[in-house]
Amino acid sequence: MKFVRIGICALVAFGVLAHGGVEEWSRAVFETGIGVLFVAWAVWFYLYSEETITISPLLPPMVGFLLVVLAQLLFSTSASPFNTHQEFMLLLADVLMVFLAVQAFRTLEDWRGFVWFVMIFGFVVSVFGILQHLTFNGKLYWFREMYYGGIPFGPYVNRNHFAGFAELFIPMALVPLMLGKVRRERWFIVGLFAVVSIGSLFLAASRGGIVSFAVEVVMVVIWMSLRRMGPKQMLGGAAVLIAALVMVSWLGVKEIAQRFSSMKAMEVSSGKRASMRRDTWRIFVEHPWMGTGLGTLQIVFPAYDTLYDGRIVNHAHNDYLEALAETGIAGGLCCALYLGLLLFHSAQQLSRGHASFAAVLNLSGLVACAGFLVHSLVDFNLHLPANAQLFFLVATLATSTIVPVDAAATAPKGGRRHSRKR
Repeated sequence: MKFVRIGICALVAFGVLAHGGVEEWSRAVFETGIGVLFVAWAVWFYLYSEETITISPLLPPMVGFLLVVLAQLLFSTSASPFNTHQEFMLLLADVLMVFLAVQAFRTLEDWRGFVWFVMIFGFVVSVFGILQHLTFNGKLYWFREMYYGGIPFGPYVNRNHFAGFAELFIPMALVPLMLGKVRRERWFIVGLFAVVSIGSLFLAASRGGIVSFAVEVVMVVIWMSLRRMGPKQMLGGAAVLIAALVMVSWLGVKEIAQRFSSMKAMEVSSGKRASMRRDTWRIFVEHPWMGTGLGTLQIVFPAYDTLYDGRIVNHAHNDYLEALAETGIAGGLCCALYLGLLLFHSAQQLSRGHASFAAVLNLSGLVACAGFLVHSLVDFNLHLPANAQLFFLVATLATSTIVPVDAAATAPKGGRRHSRKR
């Protein structure tokens, strides 16, 4: 399964570096890559594997949402069948990716490798973002023109989307550090990953990102309080946060404050955001059962826009309202079920694992998902293909039963049976 693990990580990295995977060519690469991986896995499984097929508890609501979108296409309820078809293909690729991830990532070593990949890759992108900020010439990667404008950070055209990405990888380093679960010889490198990543998040000056990061820190502190961990365990996390604040101060607090004020003027105003949310709710009220079709908000919204300012509204800056407007109650129930299962099964894994390192990985995934979902209240990171892909993988980490290597080696091979992951 190593080829599947490498393939998934490579596609996630590609999506992030390709400006979040928002362009048609980058989406096509991801969809084709997942399709090739799935066929290769199916052939390998048929010829050589004696392992059981495992189904993630998060897959049923994802498949249900996929079927809702398919019904929109089959019954012609979408305002733009072309856009809905495009979103359907991307969602299908996400479902296949989660299925493959559950087959490929099973043992503690498998998931440990994934977490190291996320930490290292996040650190590299953070360093790139900081360097680009300090030497910015108005172009992405210093050579690609931004014809439609933007407020970039790193490979992302919108700094808020870099923040959404950062919310997913920062807990991979921060949570083990705060819980004292990092080996002494690895403390410096993991601490460096966390400090630089947190510093890049603050330098990106995303208000939603900073609030979401604060939520993540509070979640870990609450967990430590519930587990009655002493001050020794909190020392590592406190040191990382202090070092990150020192880094931010060194980069220039005044400059970051100016960056906040200047970018606020370039963004959608708070009044416009509130109007967009109300108008998106009106779309849902008038299309309550199946919505207007996934990916159709930009087409439908002008007829409902009560505060027209000449700008194109392609997203509602609230992933939950946009999902309701585009997929109705049917899609909303699938989303609610997904979130409920994410919380239930991750809590179940944490209650079983207690103080094990596998439980720390589960907690890292849950904390990352919580911060990301908070940010979704004021932005549309789930509509960034690369961010959505990483979110689905991190959610799978949060809910997975991580098998110790010794137990996996001694477990009997049971043929090609199907089993639901618990």
